[in-house]
Amino acid sequence: MAKYGKKAAEEVEKAMRERKKGTLKSGKSGKKVKSKKQAVAIGLSKARKKGAKVPKKKSSKKKSD
Repeated sequence: MAKYGKKAAEEVEKAMRERKKGTLKSGKSGKKVKSKKQAVAIGLSKARKKGAKVPKKKSSKKKSD
C-alpha cells in the first residue's frame, strides 16, 4: 500500500514549482525557501492540513539520563 496519497504528491509538486519560481516562503519568518527538502516538507505539511493521506510527523524523543 502507498505511503502517500495522490493529493499529497500534488501538493509537494506545487511547492516544488513555487520554489523553482522563487515564490515559496517559509511559515513564520516568511523567508524564501531555497532547499528542495524544505519545499517537500512544506508541501507535505499543506497536504496534511487538507486531510490528504500523509504519515504523521516523526516526533523528537527526549533522552533521559
